[in-house]
Amino acid sequence: MKRTIIIVAIAAALLNSVSLARTKFVALPERAETIIRLDNPLYTLVEEERTLPLQKGTNQVDFSWTGVSIDPDSIRIKILSHPELVKLVSVSYPPGENALVWQIYSPEAFEEKIRISYLLKNIDRIITYKAVADKNESRVNLQSYLVLRNFSGEDFSSAKILLDYGETFEKSVAHEETRQMLLLTKNNVPIEKKFTFDARILPWDPEKVSGNVGIPVSYEIKNDRKSGLGEFGLWGGKARIFQDDGHGSTIFVGEDNAGYTPVGEKCSLYVGDSRDIVVTQRKIKDSKINVRRNNSGSVVLYDTDEIIRIVIENFKDAPANLTLIQEIPGEWDMEETSHQYEKEDANLIKFHINLAPKAKETVTFHYHRRNVR
Repeated sequence: MKRTIIIVAIAAALLNSVSLARTKFVALPERAETIIRLDNPLYTLVEEERTLPLQKGTNQVDFSWTGVSIDPDSIRIKILSHPELVKLVSVSYPPGENALVWQIYSPEAFEEKIRISYLLKNIDRIITYKAVADKNESRVNLQSYLVLRNFSGEDFSSAKILLDYGETFEKSVAHEETRQMLLLTKNNVPIEKKFTFDARILPWDPEKVSGNVGIPVSYEIKNDRKSGLGEFGLWGGKARIFQDDGHGSTIFVGEDNAGYTPVGEKCSLYVGDSRDIVVTQRKIKDSKINVRRNNSGSVVLYDTDEIIRIVIENFKDAPANLTLIQEIPGEWDMEETSHQYEKEDANLIKFHINLAPKAKETVTFHYHRRNVR
């Protein structure tokens, strides 16, 4: 232990004496209970309970933290056993020391239980996930782990470790120690396998690109009750994804960094690229209309008349869900489209295409951009 609490009873007259000095006294018994709360990703809240042998009158309680990364402004004390009788009179910070002094008044001699809380720096927490998909890629067994790394300078011989979900752990965590704990296990969580063609990133014509062009594939999990989840938001973290090979073992299919997923939202885990679906996109019309000129005859504004055609080929023996992401910059309106779309924002639209096995489908959309400079 690098941090101590010491106590002494002080007579009222002595409090006014200039001879009062910071004398070291016998340390109190160890903490009765310690709770490490990891709810906030930026700070770690520690709550510890101790029993103070208070004497009648004013007691001086010295709390010091040499070598421990405590935020001094966050330290709080709460009287638990006799809150209506025992009072905190004052708190002071001795100059040049990692310490503070509480003056606590007690009308009688009490064994007083107190709770001390503070923010502790240099405790890192990392959330990781392991997802094992079934042979048909329709469900996953999901596990979540907490990796705790303690570089705070403090040793915790026995502490309750709490996140905002999952199990409560009672563990010993020494300074410079790393521990991994299983937080959550959910089996048979439904997933949707999705293919995504983003026209802003992927080549439009794969035949003109040297090498193979893959379509990104992801498993989509919804954090809701229907999926067996939905009790709390899922923290972001590294996810490793495996698949049952149908022969009693698993194969590694991908790794992704999952973001925080609120209740009701979807988490998408990238598992690689597929070459079983080929998307070829071409702009078959791009002309200027409604041209406006200035007095010198130079073009200052115009509209456009544009048509894009997308040919999709599914070489798989199974159906596939494909999302086409298209960007239309500036002001625009849709003239005609072969498939329904949704607007992600003012300049982004998405087509969701359900492809049959061994099928070929064509998506066409005709739009005008307005007031192009």
